[in-house]
Amino acid sequence: MSPRRASLVVAGAALCLAMSMAATRMRGAAFVGELARQAQAARDTAGGKGVTLAFSDRYGWLTRHPVLSGGKGLSIDTRTRVAAAIAAVPGIAGVSWAREADGPAASLHCQDDVQRILETRSIRFTEASARLDPASERPLDEVARALRPCVGSIIAVTGHTDAGGIPKVNLALSLARAEAVRSALIARGIPEEGLRAAGVGSTKPVPGLDPLDPANRRIEFSVIFAAPVKPTPIDTPGPG
Repeated sequence: MSPRRASLVVAGAALCLAMSMAATRMRGAAFVGELARQAQAARDTAGGKGVTLAFSDRYGWLTRHPVLSGGKGLSIDTRTRVAAAIAAVPGIAGVSWAREADGPAASLHCQDDVQRILETRSIRFTEASARLDPASERPLDEVARALRPCVGSIIAVTGHTDAGGIPKVNLALSLARAEAVRSALIARGIPEEGLRAAGVGSTKPVPGLDPLDPANRRIEFSVIFAAPVKPTPIDTPGPG
């Protein structure tokens, strides 16, 4: 193939690729535009006047995960209702609130608040069981309040154990404890469809700790599309 013909082939391929990418962007823009229209209608119906929806990330790429901001005068309950209404729009893959400095509601960003709670609180269970200790009621109340602004995202609850005992038993116990925490959060008003429970037994010890260390018995929370928050130790005696 002559150099001229080769250059024409390359140019043609580049033109086809550019046209394909442009068509994809146009279809994506139309799709996201319709999502934005429906989401704005859901926001208005839920009483979210003043809430802004961003359907692009910081690099300008379109996304199905809108970031909400504004609504300075809205109560936490209203913000929660608005987020849930937007998340329910078919095609929306999850929502989150932007971190803002525009009022008390904005300071209740769920990731930061849960981390602060878990620095001084722990979720406890009765020995070798998935029954929540009564002492866990208060921290669970606080965790639920902190998670409400993230309604619409997927919140993962993961149970861990130390390496003592039988691995299969530890795996089942860690899942049962995560399910117990999930149920407790649902009872406190966090929508069940946004909560996922998982148990990993002793397979993921705290970095730097002996796998047999009781501090590995813990519940971890993470909010999808955000960094995992600090784990809370379970602090129970006995196996697991």
